[in-house]
Amino acid sequence: MRICLLTGGGYPFRRDALGGWCRTLVDGLGRFRFDLVTVSDREPPGGPAYPLPAHVTSARTVALPRETTRREGRDENATAAAVMLCRGLVLEQDDLFARGLIGLAGLAEGGSLAAGTPLNAVPLADVLLEAWRAGRTSGADERLPRLSLRDARTAATLLRHAARALAVPLPPVDLVHCVGGTTPLLAALAGRWRTGTPLLLTEARAPVAKLRANEERLSPAVQTVLRRFRRAVARTGYAEAGLIAPLSEYHHSWALRHGAEPGRLVPVPAGVDPVDFPCAPESRNPPAIVWAGNGGPESGLACLLAAFSRIAAAVPGTVLHLVGVTAAHEDHCAEQVERTGLGRAVRLHPLPADPRDRYAVGHLVVHLPGPSDPPYRLIEAMMSGRAVVGADVGPVAETLGDAGVVVPLDPEALADACTALLTAPARRRALGDAARRRALACFTADRVVRVYGALYTDLAGPAPAPSYELTLAVPAPRDARPATVRWLAGAGEDR
Repeated sequence: MRICLLTGGGYPFRRDALGGWCRTLVDGLGRFRFDLVTVSDREPPGGPAYPLPAHVTSARTVALPRETTRREGRDENATAAAVMLCRGLVLEQDDLFARGLIGLAGLAEGGSLAAGTPLNAVPLADVLLEAWRAGRTSGADERLPRLSLRDARTAATLLRHAARALAVPLPPVDLVHCVGGTTPLLAALAGRWRTGTPLLLTEARAPVAKLRANEERLSPAVQTVLRRFRRAVARTGYAEAGLIAPLSEYHHSWALRHGAEPGRLVPVPAGVDPVDFPCAPESRNPPAIVWAGNGGPESGLACLLAAFSRIAAAVPGTVLHLVGVTAAHEDHCAEQVERTGLGRAVRLHPLPADPRDRYAVGHLVVHLPGPSDPPYRLIEAMMSGRAVVGADVGPVAETLGDAGVVVPLDPEALADACTALLTAPARRRALGDAARRRALACFTADRVVRVYGALYTDLAGPAPAPSYELTLAVPAPRDARPATVRWLAGAGEDR
């Protein structure tokens, strides 16, 4: 059986939390063949960052060009599809939006990425303005902000760029497994509409929980366009996917609120390999805190540094290790650290190739995710046997349970919790042991591999042989749930 694992700019070419999860999945499912495709706005790196097993047939990055040439004239078919897409987006009519997206995907088939999308032959700003006027006069539940011509042109540029993913070619496979956000999902949907290939959607992060850092400068109207577009793409993905596998109860609830059918949802918590994150004894060096993140504007770094200023004053000599800072965010991270005046107490590290080196240097770990981030880093820290102080955002509280300390996303509360643990070694070590036990019980890689193997087989396996049954006077009950859901809910067995 051949699987296309489709992601958004990471695995196998960049090391990040999502890449580690994908590697665990691919390495553990040797009975399947994998084609790895990652869609990115950035230029592809030189080669894979992870070793690829023999059952990986191909691995490639598709870079979406930022600039394309606008086509002369007007394509009537593309314009008709754009009208449906924009009206569905503004009026939040999912069926209309999906029809427009299907039309654009069909027109993009066989086209090159350099040529852009069918939207390049559409007066998209005018179409969006017309749909906006219709929305403002329709008495919609949420009053739409004013959309100026400049706003419409900005939003049209962003929509054209996003729609380029519709032209991404996918290999001929038995199943497309989409992991990530809006961009890979657009490519997966286009592939499904062209070939009818089954789609499995892993809900790694809620698509519209928060605008990206560079989008906060946009006008309220353009922000509304982006939110509604991403929300509509997500709902279209929920309607088209054969099964949806959210990584936490938080993501499960988000999917339900946005139209996912309960019978298609199979929660599969994230997991890591205990061998990769062994429980090492605490260092005898001065007290140290580890934070794992990329160091970017959305990473929670500002809150962490504000808290660390208080911690350093309360527990002199404490060192803060920032692990996983990417090259793209080194300057931003260094600037933020310099502002605190505590540069000598802060260490910046790239993401170690060996995961065992990620948390061992710390006496405790601080976890500050974005509102929709998956809990990979948190589970890694728990498996490493370190006490964790986590901000009460997204799935943090449900993942930690009572095996860590959960505080509001506030520098003062964070500093108080860290100071209390740094000065109470017995409680700190007890929490680290409890975190390790919880991770071993609930978040191991072998469970992830086992369940996804069943999901692949359920969606892409051969159809059952035809059978015949007697017609009864009283019909027998039928269970319309997917076979995997019934398998996971087997009586008397903890799955």
